[in-house]
Amino acid sequence: MAVSRRRPQPGLLHHFDRGSQYTSSAYQDVLAQTGLIVSMSRTGNWYDKAPRELFWSTLKWESISGITFPTRALA
Repeated sequence: MAVSRRRPQPGLLHHFDRGSQYTSSAYQDVLAQTGLIVSMSRTGNWYDKAPRELFWSTLKWESISGITFPTRALA
């Protein structure tokens, strides 16, 4: 498991969907033992992740589009 290899710092936020592999009590126990904070969307509510998805989508588009800004303020 990634937790044993990467050894994340306690307090790291782990966000996932409601897939059965993520909601099992064994998986939840491992996360709790390592001090990870669990974040899970509500079933069928895509609005939970909309702001985060928009941020990453914008960042990805800006990084691959080749657009550059002369100053940080204009970005």
